[in-house]
Parts: sequence; C-alpha cells; structure tokens
Amino acid sequence: MSTETAMAEKRSYFPQDLGKPMTGAQILLRSLLMEGVEYVFGYPGGAVLPIYDSLYGHELKHILTRHEQGAIHAADGYARSTGKPGVVIATSGPGATNLVTGIATAMMDSVPLVCITGNVPQNLIGTDAFQEANICGITFPITKHNYFVRDAAELPRIIREAFHIATTGRPGPVLVDIPKDVSNQVTNYYYPEKVQLRGYNPTTKPNRLQIDRMCQAIKGAKKPVILAGGGVVHSGAEKELLDFVEKTKIPVITTLMGLAGFSGHHPFHLGMPGMHGSYTANHAIQESDLLISIGARFDDRVTGKLSTFARNAKIVHIDVDPAEIGKNVETFVPIVGDVKLVLQAVNEKAEQPETEDWIKQLMEWKRQYPYSYENDDKVIKPQWLIQMIYESTKGEAIITTDVGQHQMWVAQYYLFDNPRSFITSGGLGTMGFGFPAAIGAQFANPDKTVVAITGDGGFQMNMQELAVAAEHNIPVKIVIVNNRYLGMVRQWQELFSQRRYSAVDLSSGPDFVKLAEAYGIKGMRASTPEEALDVWNKALNHEGPVLIDFEVEPEENVFPMVPPGAGLDDMIMGGE
Repeated sequence: MSTETAMAEKRSYFPQDLGKPMTGAQILLRSLLMEGVEYVFGYPGGAVLPIYDSLYGHELKHILTRHEQGAIHAADGYARSTGKPGVVIATSGPGATNLVTGIATAMMDSVPLVCITGNVPQNLIGTDAFQEANICGITFPITKHNYFVRDAAELPRIIREAFHIATTGRPGPVLVDIPKDVSNQVTNYYYPEKVQLRGYNPTTKPNRLQIDRMCQAIKGAKKPVILAGGGVVHSGAEKELLDFVEKTKIPVITTLMGLAGFSGHHPFHLGMPGMHGSYTANHAIQESDLLISIGARFDDRVTGKLSTFARNAKIVHIDVDPAEIGKNVETFVPIVGDVKLVLQAVNEKAEQPETEDWIKQLMEWKRQYPYSYENDDKVIKPQWLIQMIYESTKGEAIITTDVGQHQMWVAQYYLFDNPRSFITSGGLGTMGFGFPAAIGAQFANPDKTVVAITGDGGFQMNMQELAVAAEHNIPVKIVIVNNRYLGMVRQWQELFSQRRYSAVDLSSGPDFVKLAEAYGIKGMRASTPEEALDVWNKALNHEGPVLIDFEVEPEENVFPMVPPGAGLDDMIMGGE
C-alpha cells in the first residue's frame, strides 16, 4: 500500500467543527485527526505547552518518549511498518534540534514524517530568547519542505499540505514550526478538501516511449539483472515486481532498503549487493549486460568503486524522483514514475529474453558461494543467532536493527518475505535507531512479533526508551548482540589498520539485564548456544517487553566484504 493510499483510507471529516472558534493548538490536533493520525510521539516543553494542554483527554494517542530522538525514531518505525506518515511533536530549541538526526535519517531513506515543533512567540524571534532556535533554517537541507506558521488561520492549509508533500512523489519528512502565540491564537476553524500547490506536481505515470525502450532492451539482453531498492516498498509494488520477475525470468538483487520488497526464498533472489553483499549479487552486477534499477539510488555502499560498477551493462533507472536519474551512474533508459505504475506498464509489454546460460551461471555461483561462517557449539556466533531468530519466528516478525555488524548479519541471514517487515537506517546509518523504531512499529502492529536487534553500542544511545516499553507493557523483544565492541569499526581496524583498536572497547558497558530490571522489564542473558535457545524461547512466550543480552563471539567479522574504494568483484570472502 502506498503512503498516499494509506492516508486516503484513514482520512475522516468533522463537518460539525467547521466555522467554530478554536485555538491554534486545537486546530492543529483537529487537523491531525483529519489526516487519519492515530499516534503522536513526542516530548513536551514550554513552547508547546498550549498543544499539550489541548492534548489532555484528547482522542489522539500521545506516546511520551524519554528523549526527542527516541520520539522521532519511533514515529519513523511507525511510518515504515505501516506506510502511513509518522507524527512527532517537540518543543523549541533543544527539543527541536534533538529531532535533527531522526529527520535526516528519514530524509535519506524516503520516510514520510510530519514533525511539529514549537517556537518562541513571534515578538521574540531573532532576540536569542530562551530556547529559541531557527529550526526551519537548521532543517532546510534535510526536509522535503518546512513551514514557519505566522497565523493560526494558516494551520489547516499548512497541515493539509504537509501531509500531502510528505506522502506524495518521493516520500520524506516535512517540518511545521509553530510559535507559541500562534498556538494560543483563536480563529475560526476550517479544513481544505484539496491541496493546490503550484510547482509541486510529482510525476508518477511513466513515459510510454521509455517503457517501450526498456522492453526492447530486455528483449535483446543476454545477462540482465534487476536491482530492487526501497522504492519498491514505498510504492507497495511487491506483487508487480514478482510478476515482472516471473514473466521475464530476470534474477533480482535487493538493496538493504529493498530486502523486504522481494521474497528472500525466491529462487531468482541473488541476495544483497555492495560492501557486505553476496558473491553472486556483486558478480552478477559486474557481469550483467543490462541492469534494471527499480527504486534504488546507487549509494556508494552499493556501487563500490564507481568507475568499475556494472562496467558491461546498459542501465535502466526507474525512480519517482527525477533528481536521482543520472546522479551517480550514466543511464541508458531513464524512467521517471511511481515504481508500481511503471512495473504495471512494463508487465503489459515485456517479453522473456534468452537467458538460459546466464541463469545457470548465477545458480552455480549461489551454490558455490553462499553466505557462510564457522559455527561453534560453545560460543554464540552472531550469524547463528540471527538464523535461530529467523527460524523461530518463521520469518513472520517485524525486525528492526541498529547500524553495524548485526545489521549486516540480519541482512544476510534473516530471509524476509513480507512487505515492511525489515526496518533499518540505511542511508544515514543512524546508531540508536533500532530500539525506538521497534517501539513505533509495535504500537502500529500490536498483534505482530516485533524484534529489535541491536548492538551493545547502538542500544546505549537510546536505551532510556526502555521506560516507554515498560509504561505501555508492549511485547517488543530486545535482542542485544553484545560483543563488547563497536564491532564494525573494530573490524575495519583489524583489516585495514593492523589491529590497532582505537576507541572501540565497550567492555565497561552496563549490566543490561539489571538495567532492564531497573525499568521493570524482564531481562535475560545467554553466553552459549544452548542458553540462547532456552532464553529466546522464554522471550517469545513472554507477554510483555523483554530484553535478552546475547554475549557473542567478540571478534567475529562480517564477510564477504568489499574493501573501501574497491570494485564489487574485489571481495574479501573470509577464511583466507
């Protein structure tokens, strides 16, 4: 389901309120209801006191996090797991600036958010008043759009536009900054049914001539391969992608953000590309003669050395954002449009190319070079841990991660079949993201198993949100892959800095079990595979939140690995 469709299904109207006098704060909350908002994540402060006063007893569900960064990551997790925009409220100054990392995270991964910030009264703007910050200026490069509200009468239009912009075209965060005097201002309420924004008309329908060119390129290809990115998930095009693959018999590589967009079990799935991608995926890109990029943006972690990337391939680039076309790689067929609509058009015309020998080669690579590691029956290997979680949840859980080694092991060893079941910070690589994102996903999906898989480093960046899990008794499972290192940095220092481990030792970290218990949450620990199986089964059957500290092999590395600056086929496979 696209974000726009999800919004339309939830939007409701309250004609009885039209024309009534309301404060700006009351208008804001009524407007959020009009947009179908159910949950708001936030943290109060002086500049948003009128909004929080109006929230008292309100039908909107407000989740009080313990830090604004936790609030925006929770809103992000809510958005990624549902396709609906996440909403966050923060006060002025430090409250607003604490949102910045989460806004940049959402911007890089094209996640729809509406961020409401308070500001000092307009007569104090520019005076360096207490907790004044120019949040519009600060967030200008990392928002799709932002608004500074000068009059409460503008609020309905601005909120309507904010949700429209956040959810149409390429999704992204929109910020609405509301001075305190606007929140207190009384005016008559109205709500526009339509949005009219001159100059903002995202192209969603593809050019038919370019579709024909793409189909001709497919017909003549001998070694075609699909690179599917997060755009497949954002547009809800999972079925259309499957239809395309089964009609043309072209194999699929999914980027980190596209992993839940195509079944990890499908025989034509070749894995993830890039720095920690599969042997088959990386060599398929380098050997292909036609690379069809669908909703992917050629991030440097995907391409490796750009001058050698897909050196034999003509590139078809499909993206709803025209700015992405040709930005990093030369494009043979550019197609601007919504991925779902593009694939529907392609599926009407595309023919299966003659690729029998190519498929045989790829399947042989998959057989010879699967992801692999050396297991141990006395020490928990993190790869084994991820496989164990996958098998016990039958792949049905919503998985969130932080950033680092555990993130890559999840990408390699957890096979995703369901849309919106993998939530991770891809573009910005935000440590501290995974746990609060899991909280947001759990509120949005109360009947599903939500597992936050995090490292001991990333968890310590937002572990205060344990209080939220405890307060609401949500059944989120917190898995700490504890190697007592900043693992990925340590791996780079081992491989490229002659094991000079500089500032990566986290062995003085807290007792996570006692920490969980201090918040009133069940905590467990495992140091061997046998203990791991036992505590994980107990965790799955536990009704409330639970934290499990898995003490894993401390110096395990993620392989394969493309060294920084190397080409995709210059891979370190491990074990050599």
